[in-house]
Order: sequence, then C-alpha cells, then structure tokens
Amino acid sequence: MTNAFEELRWRGLVYDHTESVPEILAKEKITMYNGFDPTADSLHIGSLVPMMGMARLQRFGHTPIAIAGGGTGMIGDPGGRSSERQLLSREQIEANLDGIKPQLAQILDFEVKSNPARIINNADWLADMSMMDYLRDVGKHFTVSYMMAKDSVKSRLDREDGISYTEFSYMLLQSYDFLHLHREYNCTLQAGGSDQWGNITAGVELIRRVRGEKAHGLVYPLITQADGSKFGKTAAGTSVWLDPKRTSPYRFYQFWFNTDDAEVINYLKFFTWLDKTTIDEIEQVLFERPEKREAQRKLALEMTRMIHGESAVAKVEQAAQVLFGGGLDGLDASDISDIFAEVPSSVIAKTDLEGEGFPVVDLLTNSGLATSKGDARRSIKGGGIYVNNQRVSDENMAVSLAHSIGGQFLVLRKGRKKYHLVKVAS
Repeated sequence: MTNAFEELRWRGLVYDHTESVPEILAKEKITMYNGFDPTADSLHIGSLVPMMGMARLQRFGHTPIAIAGGGTGMIGDPGGRSSERQLLSREQIEANLDGIKPQLAQILDFEVKSNPARIINNADWLADMSMMDYLRDVGKHFTVSYMMAKDSVKSRLDREDGISYTEFSYMLLQSYDFLHLHREYNCTLQAGGSDQWGNITAGVELIRRVRGEKAHGLVYPLITQADGSKFGKTAAGTSVWLDPKRTSPYRFYQFWFNTDDAEVINYLKFFTWLDKTTIDEIEQVLFERPEKREAQRKLALEMTRMIHGESAVAKVEQAAQVLFGGGLDGLDASDISDIFAEVPSSVIAKTDLEGEGFPVVDLLTNSGLATSKGDARRSIKGGGIYVNNQRVSDENMAVSLAHSIGGQFLVLRKGRKKYHLVKVAS
C-alpha cells in the first residue's frame, strides 16, 4: 500500500472519517492521537485495534500520540454503556496508568528519530483547569442541543437512569484534549472506535471555533465475534488482557486459536503485520483445508509473539501440544492449570503421595478413568495409561510426590485424549 489510508482501508479498519482524511494521509506527514482510559491496570485485546492503527500510521511517517486518560478517566466516557460508570480514585488511576504505559510501548516506536511516538497524561492539563476556565473556554462553544444529539448521550437519555452531568460533560473534556494537542503539538487528527465519533467531531468543531483551523477525525469499526458478542471476551465471559498476570500467554494463544473460520482472515488483517499477499495465501489454505486450522494457528502465533515475545511462543506451542500427548518438560504448575482448566479433576492429599506413594491403580479408579482395579490393570497392560504423558508399564507402580508437577498436579491420561487432572492438596 502506498499510504496509511489505503493500508487501513484494505484491512477493513476504516468505518468513517471526516472529508479530507484520505488526501491528508496520502500527501502529508501529520501528528495524530488516540486516547486510552485507565479503567484497569491493563489494556485488553479490544485496545489493539486503535493501538495497531496508530502503529500503522507511524510506519507511514505520521507521528502518534497516545493519551493516557488520567484526567478523563476520572469522569468516564458514557459511550457504549447503558449505565453510569463507577468513578475511580486518583490513586487507582495512577496505578492503572503505570500498567498501561508499558503495553503501549510494546506496539509504538518511541526510539525512531524521525517521528517518535509519545505517551501523554491528559491530567497534566485537565486536573488544574478551574470550573470558570472550563465554562468560559470550552462550554460556551457548545449548545446543549448539539450535545444531546450525539449518539453516546442520546442513547442514555432514553433510559430510566438517564445520564449524569458528569458523564454528559465528558464530550467537552475530550474535545479540549484535541484542542490542547492541536495547540501544543500541531496534532490534526484524532482516531478511535466508531463509538467515539461524536466526541471526535466535537473536538474538530472546537478547534474550528477557537483556532479557526481545520482538524480531522477517523474511526475504526467496533469488532465483534462471529456470534455477535463483544470482541475480547472468552466463552466464559472473561476479558482477554494484555498483561500475562491477568491472561496467561497460553490462554491468550488459545483465544486467538479458537477464532471462528468466518472471522480469522479479518482478524489477521486487523491485528497482525502480515501483508496482503501473505494473508491471501492463508485464506486460500483456509478455503481448501479448513480442518487444518492453519489460519488460526498463524494468528495465534503472530499475536502471542507481538504481545508476549518469542520465548512465550515456544512455550505456548509446547503447551498446545500437551493435549495431544506432547511432553510436559519445562512447564510449571501455572501452565498445567491453564492447559487442563476444562478437563475433569479430583483432589489427593499430599500425605498420600509421601513415603512409598499411592498405587497408580487406585489413582485411576479414584479418578474415574478406570471402573475397577482390574480395569486399571488391563488398561496398563494394554499400554493405554499415562502419568504426565509418560506411559505406565508397571501395574504395581506407586505415584509419589516426586511425580507431581510443582508439587501441585498430576496429569492422568487414558488412551489418546481422555485426561484427568489430580490436584495435590497440602
């Protein structure tokens, strides 16, 4: 692609834009920004759409500014919500910002000399603004009818709980962010999700009224999963986070690997650096041999590598093979907990594994993998029983604490895929 707008368009990332955006991104080198609210101490994968959008613009020579919303985060954006947001304390917001900033740095380039990215906290200018300044310098430029016509406000007004003046004012604060960045950094473009369109165009209008200059907006589509559910949620309804403490690299990998065939090519376009030729080739393989899940594997590998690094890729690939009989060497207890989170489990006392250990035939019957001791012995003789994916050949074997993984787990398997996780209780 010859310019950033064409790049975003073929990837399906242009939902709407103000009039001159295609021409400007093709002919000029501009400064643009995207805001990120510190509602948690980690961003989730839904944030990757604007993060990657900024990074793509940067690769075409534009300068990105990431706003860490320490100021607007104290108010909360009403967009996309059916009820009032719970307000966070200053201490919570600062702690959340500390977690978010390194994640932005994983995607954006802060070292390149020509157009380095910046992270700026909008609390630097919003926190010290007085009510009088806010009303005189910002509020006077907007009519109430203009604000009420915005979708983010209108949808809330129709509900029984309505919208507080606090969240009603959010649009003006975000508009002032754009004005401040336009004044201080010559920032002329704001980007965001399509639910931000009203806030972005309000900022464009404020710059026109205050400075008599033209600014621009670009919004990405809101990504949903194949079943229509919100993107970034697992089947259990939990968010998929960028922080490995919140979502382990293995679960992160599995989320992408479980992508539906109908969505995987779009996700490769939205979230990876793979070029059009490569993605077209992957799409052809998907069409011819969908059962191979090569597109999903490529997506999962690319995303895990980008967010968690090369060392995590090797580990999650090994973990992914465990359910197909792969070795457990090098995996720790947390890995085992993730891999076998969905399989049946039982508990054994740590004391039962001490001394001479616990008979494997009893372990099999207690777990339900064998209906009796006789059934357990027959399965062992037939070569169909595994402890930690190592075949058991001795029906008199005793399982000890030394066999456990991290002193916490034993993995039993019967046949090729019938697993049972034994948890060691102290």
